[in-house]
Amino acid sequence: MKTDSRLERVLQAGHFAVTAECGPPKGSDAGVVERKGKLLFGYVDAVNVTDNQAATVRMASLAACVILKNMGHEPILQMTTRDRNRIALQSDLFGAYALGIRNVLCLTGDHQVFGNQKEALGVFDLDSIQLVRTVRDMREDGTLIGGADIESPPKMFVGAAANPFADPAAWRVVRLAKKVQAGADFIQTQCIYNMQRFSNFIAQARDMGLTERVSILAGVTPLKSAGMAKHMATKVAGMDVPEAIINRMAGVPKKKQADEGIKIAVETIQHVREIKGIAGVHVMAIEWEEHVPEILSAVGLDKRPKV
Repeated sequence: MKTDSRLERVLQAGHFAVTAECGPPKGSDAGVVERKGKLLFGYVDAVNVTDNQAATVRMASLAACVILKNMGHEPILQMTTRDRNRIALQSDLFGAYALGIRNVLCLTGDHQVFGNQKEALGVFDLDSIQLVRTVRDMREDGTLIGGADIESPPKMFVGAAANPFADPAAWRVVRLAKKVQAGADFIQTQCIYNMQRFSNFIAQARDMGLTERVSILAGVTPLKSAGMAKHMATKVAGMDVPEAIINRMAGVPKKKQADEGIKIAVETIQHVREIKGIAGVHVMAIEWEEHVPEILSAVGLDKRPKV
């Protein structure tokens, strides 16, 4: 046991883990986070809080994590290198640990040109792989970047993201291997719609021994409409939404498309549970947290283990 993370205990005990995503508000209303937290309570092992996703200004991930922790949730702090240099990153890790946060997901972050502050200067002092290594070294070696000793190291359970669908496809598993080598304990993947490509990616990871070294949680995002499916297929970089999925969504009346999207999410979870090397699922119901219990109940994952 590396940390006192509940998520780590769930995974080490061999349970099929469930995490979900909570997008903080575009403002300072703690009640928004609390309402989302109530919807997820008792259904997930841990809750990710995004860090200004899509480079759009929102409540700080750390603040929202503390709100969720005070409710009884196990938060996963998302931290991007887009907005902070190595001083700020390491400082924020100290602060997060002091406030009881035990999990961190290390990300590079969406470029600022995609958000609502296009004139902002990107930092990108480190990339996500370097941040994973930094957190690992702080925990295991008790040192900062450069080698200075830490008086009280933050013992964080370290996560990273993986996108099996981005180009070039042949390098996806190589990039995953770099994150595992850097010290990632768990991986959360991009949302899955192309099951064949995802299965091939995991098969490569198994062949390289990566699934024995890291816990992989498969990403699932329920589609709300055929329009959302088309947008994700054509406008979102690194996304693979097959034509068959778009046609399936478009083939039902508009009033029924949300229900169809939930059915697809349920089927996706059922499929990934059968894939050797998958340790859990990460549900990213974008501003649709109220449907997470329904989805998890449909696949028998609504009761979480006591660890």
